Amino acid sequence: MISNNELKYIQSFAHKKHWAEETVYIIEGPKLLEEALKANCAIEKIYATSAWLDQQDLLGVPVETVDEVMLARMSQLNTPNQVIALVNKQQAVLAPFDKTFTLLLDGIQDPGNLGTIIRTADWFGIQQIIVTSDTASTYNPKVIQSTMGSCFRVMVEVADLETVLANNKLPVLGALLTGETVYKTPLPAIGFMLIGNESKGIRENLKQFITNPIAIPKFGGAESLNAAVATGILLSHWRNR
Repeated sequence: MISNNELKYIQSFAHKKHWAEETVYIIEGPKLLEEALKANCAIEKIYATSAWLDQQDLLGVPVETVDEVMLARMSQLNTPNQVIALVNKQQAVLAPFDKTFTLLLDGIQDPGNLGTIIRTADWFGIQQIIVTSDTASTYNPKVIQSTMGSCFRVMVEVADLETVLANNKLPVLGALLTGETVYKTPLPAIGFMLIGNESKGIRENLKQFITNPIAIPKFGGAESLNAAVATGILLSHWRNR
């Protein structure tokens, strides 16, 4: 039976200070756990209902059976979903920049946006993302949930983007309102795509590195596009180059 201290520990993952400093992070629901196991993530412990556990083969993974009432007390979701697990954080291992295409995120602060961007990147075969320190954390439970498992396949690393770009003479696609239409601009197979903050766009110190300013043409009356939606449109055209 789960102790009060263990319950409080799980509940503490609702707070940034806790999930930012811990060596593990929390995931919820059968889908995320299935994806974590497929990706060979190191699972520290699983908390699940007996009904769910009876249908699983989890050899070698520490398991704690909890009832639905306890699961609801542990969960951060409005509707708890059968299983919660603690997963060990892993260091991102990035491929050489001159061998792949890398997404760069400058200050994406909304957890839902970041999670959706990671999921979208996974859909289009992007395997690595570099983010600024003021971007939402990939270990934020809201980010993890919104990736729908893509967080286990896409490497995300925090770094100084100015340093990264200054040290790599590769094409840099930059999403700018003043850029050339993405419908007509040739897009390189190798290089970077830089996406700016939801409201402020790309920082001035990074604009000097953009070699290919690109934009999504506007045809209607909307003032702006959601950052995750814009990223999806741009990656779709990049993949179809």
